[in-house]
Amino acid sequence: MNVYDSDRMADVLAPIGYAATDVPGDADMVIVNTCHIREQASEKLFSELGRFRNMKNKRAENGDATVIAVAGCVAQAAGAEIIKRAPYVDIVLGPQTYHRLPEMVARATRAQAAGGKNKGILDIEFPEEPKFDHLPQIQAKGSSAFLSVQEGCDKFCTFCVVPYTRGAEYSRPIEDVLGEAKIFAAGGVKEIILLGQNVNAYHGEKTKGEAGSEAGLGYLLHRLAEIDGIERLRYLTSHPIDMDDDLIAAHGEIAELTPFAHLPVQSGSDRILGRMNRHHKIEDYYRIVEKLVAQRAELKLSSDFIVGFPGESDADFEATIKLIKDVKFLQAYSFKYSPRPGTPGALMADQVPEEVKVERLAILQALLVSQQTEFNEASIGKSMPVLFDRRGRMDGQLVGRSPYMQPVHVQASDDFYGEIADVKLLSASANSLGGEIVSDDRLTPSFKTKERASA
Repeated sequence: MNVYDSDRMADVLAPIGYAATDVPGDADMVIVNTCHIREQASEKLFSELGRFRNMKNKRAENGDATVIAVAGCVAQAAGAEIIKRAPYVDIVLGPQTYHRLPEMVARATRAQAAGGKNKGILDIEFPEEPKFDHLPQIQAKGSSAFLSVQEGCDKFCTFCVVPYTRGAEYSRPIEDVLGEAKIFAAGGVKEIILLGQNVNAYHGEKTKGEAGSEAGLGYLLHRLAEIDGIERLRYLTSHPIDMDDDLIAAHGEIAELTPFAHLPVQSGSDRILGRMNRHHKIEDYYRIVEKLVAQRAELKLSSDFIVGFPGESDADFEATIKLIKDVKFLQAYSFKYSPRPGTPGALMADQVPEEVKVERLAILQALLVSQQTEFNEASIGKSMPVLFDRRGRMDGQLVGRSPYMQPVHVQASDDFYGEIADVKLLSASANSLGGEIVSDDRLTPSFKTKERASA
């Protein structure tokens, strides 16, 4: 989501003369886009800001002004603290107000030019009108693109700050999503990844502005699959209680929907799920997995896990280990529980000792890595379609992603850059695969375009 938001901030700033630079020392403006999910991200922000303060002072010695902005969820949650601890920051804005950046930049630059003391511009309100209605037309960049379709969360898990930093659930109208996707396809994008804090809670209007005519994510995926040029669809991140039958059926009906789904569970213990306010039980999760695999036998899952949530016993942790062994997750994001200020979990009395969390996380991650390695090794000798979206470290090397999000390295011509080609997998590690393109006829961009047109 932050990658998408960062790209949209660049789009918003382009009309007033800003373009991205890879060299911070050359920047007239620096935006630090933040996440508030984990404690380390919050503390890292102030370390980064100290570095940019030094850069700002050095540029000032040469007569160059610099605007420093902090955006995203940390800005939303701790805007006043940022201005207090880092008074050299010019702008603090939340994730729902970045469409107003040009106005904020104008105010900040006028203040700097006038030589007045920087007071910091704070804009973290939740506007009544969604920001998407005020953003410029999106631009296609690369062969894979993020597309934000839903924001916010109404679930209020006791460990999570998202409802407080992103606000209530909001779904973009279907025609807006399709319009953005068509722009991507026309610009050469082949893979679209739908984004949302609870993406499968999506309930967009079929006709913009028409009340009572809504559809879910399964319907939206069907419509997106109809767009010529879109060859892959993914979505993240989802919640088990929003996995309705239409979405589950879509996994068996839509060829473009990859056989890989991210379905966070957080814990394998019903008792801990209850304390987390997750609204589902483990038997519900198993039932969803069974339905998904029934629709598409080759489907694999990734998930999220939190170890050491307040009150987690050895038995609760073992229940999580059992779930991982049963489902055999292909990938997972796993973390020690980190109390977030303002959440109910942070106030629970029975916090798990740090050393116990460290030990449990090591056990859980070792199991996950072993399962990922096992799957990768089992892929050797198979052929999979790979979307090549970047160049490798070695000369003549391209890197792409399999349908299961595995990084795949091959030696190949640049003709394959941005294209999908069948690759025979020849080697594997825990984190990546190696192979060779097996097509006898080179799948050049012109050949693939003609193939799609004739189809």
